[in-house]
Amino acid sequence: MYNRVVILDNECSNKIYWNGFYGSFLGVSKPKEKDIKAPLELSLVEALYLVEADKLRVYKGSRELSLKELEEYASMTVPRFSELYKVYKDLRKRGYVLRRGLKFGCDYLAYEHGPGIDHAPYGVQVVSMTSSVDPIDFVRMGRLLHSVRKKLIIAIVDRDVSRYLLLKWWKP
Repeated sequence: MYNRVVILDNECSNKIYWNGFYGSFLGVSKPKEKDIKAPLELSLVEALYLVEADKLRVYKGSRELSLKELEEYASMTVPRFSELYKVYKDLRKRGYVLRRGLKFGCDYLAYEHGPGIDHAPYGVQVVSMTSSVDPIDFVRMGRLLHSVRKKLIIAIVDRDVSRYLLLKWWKP
């Protein structure tokens, strides 16, 4: 199973990336120019969001996947997909640009404007209301994010509602 959607058409890739900073160009670490000649890789979270917004169609082979089929596929492929998607969708609606946060030990980085325009002020970790979390994990995330001048947001998902806790590093 695949956990990415790849857009091979350069024109389409550029439109999607530059109109919201969705995905990552393959082989391009920090895009600057607006006419990049490279495929665009989207996470399944990003792809579902764009399909739901009627900005993308996803095909498996020659068959177009419906929104429901894509969501079911993503739910089987990506652990915690439902929670990750709810937070992604909510924060996008609030105006944030979200990127993968793996390098910083969290689920997402949240930008106010977008990569290359500003630095992400927040790292976001998604947790379910019903899951158990070791507090030391938050300490690790917080220390790493603090070292790169980012604040940690804990996004708590309970059914369709997301609640957010902003953690700042405190030294006595």
